[in-house]
Amino acid sequence: MTRLIRSLATAGPPPLSYPEVGATRTRPLPAGYHHLRVEVPIGSGRDVFRTAGAAVTTWRVHRASGARIRAESPRAEPGAGVEVSLGLGPLRLTAPCEVVWTVYEDDRAGFAYGTRQGHPERGEESFVVDLRADGSVWFTVTAFSRPARWYTRAGGPLVPVVQRWYARRLGRTLRKIAAG
Repeated sequence: MTRLIRSLATAGPPPLSYPEVGATRTRPLPAGYHHLRVEVPIGSGRDVFRTAGAAVTTWRVHRASGARIRAESPRAEPGAGVEVSLGLGPLRLTAPCEVVWTVYEDDRAGFAYGTRQGHPERGEESFVVDLRADGSVWFTVTAFSRPARWYTRAGGPLVPVVQRWYARRLGRTLRKIAAG
């Protein structure tokens, strides 16, 4: 029994549940998954970009849009575990993830997390803020996913609709945060 407890304590976090790690950064998105890309205008100017980039990479936009976030780091960093949960009471879904890449550049900020074992889906999702050449600031959510649990398989075509709704909700929330 002591050996089992010691083994569990040193086992580390669950592994990622898909092989195409980093595909939201490198493209094309892998075949065999549902693909999502949502772009939302946030505003314009460097101050809006800075505020939006910080809100995305410190989990603020997720929290402000209604998700519960438990993260191993205050800012997105590769390898950091993140647990995202949505819903209420017994209808709350918890989704273990791991940050797989980040970008912190003069005109681009964001990250992607991948699903760990136990997540209702398999795949990856990125959240990136861009300051474009014309001064406009855009938020882009890119994802590929497929069901990993019985209830997401049963949800069928409803799951991508919910994912798109949530991505747009994040964009609207980020626009409000960036506007002050």
